[in-house]
Amino acid sequence: MNDAIKVAVIYGSVREGRFGDTVGQWVVNQIQRREAFSPVVVDPAAEPTEAFAKRLDEADAFIVVTPEYNHSYPAALKVLIDAYKAEWQAKPVAFVSYGGASGGLRAVEHLRHVFAELHAVGIRDGVMFPNAWEQFDEQGQPLQAQRYERGMQTVLARLAWWAETLRQGRAERDYAQAVMLD
Repeated sequence: MNDAIKVAVIYGSVREGRFGDTVGQWVVNQIQRREAFSPVVVDPAAEPTEAFAKRLDEADAFIVVTPEYNHSYPAALKVLIDAYKAEWQAKPVAFVSYGGASGGLRAVEHLRHVFAELHAVGIRDGVMFPNAWEQFDEQGQPLQAQRYERGMQTVLARLAWWAETLRQGRAERDYAQAVMLD
């Protein structure tokens, strides 16, 4: 599909044995079930940070899959985010988080500020998995599949609206030029 929304699914953790692979693959599977989207994975554990420039630049939208480490997001995710600037601008970003009791919400709250500073548009809705290791079966499927799929459906519907609207806006007027002062 030519007009498919290109979504970069960004894995936030690089830890060995990370649970993020389970959550990230679930996110990719949810996106693949919808014709409007074309997902691409950005995994800093698999490739160096410099390898992602083209994928991030071509993306219409982002979904960050992040754990919560010590009430925030992983350092490797911060390195990836800070390595780029224009690639994030005027594009929507959604969050799927996981962790202990908070489900990664504190990490997401920090990330919202970081992405706002980079002129990305944070999507209000998200999906979070509290005590994530108890939420999935051995096949990597959520035990409460309908609950999480409903949440992801909302996230993707809102992400699609923002991605299409901002893609059209960027096509009509370059964002960097639009914000330049005389």
